[in-house]
Amino acid sequence: MKTKSIKKDKVNVITLGCSKNLVDSENLISQLKAGQVDVAHEEVDSDAGTVVVNTCGFIDLAKEESVNTILEYAEHKKKGRIEKLFVTGCLSERYMDDLMEEIPEVDGFFGTLELPALLSRFNVDYRHDLIGERSITTPPHYAYLKISEGCNRTCSFCAIPLMRGKHISKPIEELVEETRGLVRRGVKEVMLIAQELTYYGLDLYKKRKLPELLDALSKIEGLEWIRLHYAYPNKFPAEVFTVMANSPRVCNYLDIPLQHASDSVLKAMKRQTSRKETTELVRLAREKVPGLTLRTTMIVGFPGETDEDFEALCQFVREVKFDRLGVFQYSHEEDTSAYELVDDVPPEIKRQRAEELMEIQREISLEKNLAKEGKIFRVLFDRKEGRYFIGRTEGDSPEVDNEVLVDAREQFVRIGDFANVRIKEATEYDLFGEVVKDSF
Repeated sequence: MKTKSIKKDKVNVITLGCSKNLVDSENLISQLKAGQVDVAHEEVDSDAGTVVVNTCGFIDLAKEESVNTILEYAEHKKKGRIEKLFVTGCLSERYMDDLMEEIPEVDGFFGTLELPALLSRFNVDYRHDLIGERSITTPPHYAYLKISEGCNRTCSFCAIPLMRGKHISKPIEELVEETRGLVRRGVKEVMLIAQELTYYGLDLYKKRKLPELLDALSKIEGLEWIRLHYAYPNKFPAEVFTVMANSPRVCNYLDIPLQHASDSVLKAMKRQTSRKETTELVRLAREKVPGLTLRTTMIVGFPGETDEDFEALCQFVREVKFDRLGVFQYSHEEDTSAYELVDDVPPEIKRQRAEELMEIQREISLEKNLAKEGKIFRVLFDRKEGRYFIGRTEGDSPEVDNEVLVDAREQFVRIGDFANVRIKEATEYDLFGEVVKDSF
């Protein structure tokens, strides 16, 4: 029995997974809107007659969330709450045949590069002239900029190349045009994302062109911050540090997933680097860019990881003192080369190691944050939540990093604006401050 009327021509897009998926959803939404389709993004209690689930298939937890979400909307379809259900994204790309058999309620499955085919189900043609006109589902003052698709690396644990294909760079001119379009609509910060930023340009220009891209983006009037995510450490183009140090618009921030610090594990992961090379890269980065904020991610529980390997990782984290660090527990992914190895680290050990590593990082983060007390930082404010205005410094990316909180009962700031904030109190992951007068 239908519990409420639904709009057959309205579409609700649900996004799961990373920021790269979010950009894909934004492009889908902009194409649908251009085709005169009524579309919403993750609308709660939606009256849309059609749902599109953009899935993630990166690790077990992400796959489980994606499957559960598809099943939830399949149940809605059975009960008449929606009329049509489509599935796209990484999980659909990788497990399409299995999903079609297991969840017949879905009206169509589409891979990661099948946007035109998905649009055709809504009688909409793909339009190439929408560069820079994509819908933004983030707060209007920041947006993600996907500079390439796919990955040519062969890391043994990673299934992304199976789902996203080979690396394909977007031309610099196209990215500049897209960014100008975003800035015209009020975006002040763009976050460059890709499966691997540092490979950018090799396919198009036969050389790594990330420094040139940053230089071109830095010249766009009205763009305040340019932030770098997902940079691979092997053969890192050191010219990036020069651009970062010289351009006030390129944030002194680098997200560089290292994954491990034990040479034996790095070799098994096929990371094409060593602890010594990684240590030298970090040293060079901090030397060239004073005040650089370094974010990384590590994987614990990789097949064959011994207590000695894990201790080497812990010691490395203690020595380097990353500003931001995230930890994944190894997920045994079929069709990857690591799948041929025995997944011999028990789940409880993976969990214990993840907790221990994060405890080390908590102490480092607290130490670094306490050192900020009394200092003034330029902060971009994202939202108001409860009694606080919440923003970020140059060293913080949305959702994954520290936040700056200003008491809304005592001071007022405009969402989407910058203000100078003096830090009064610090915890492991939050900074509490007050706006310095005349800082707008």
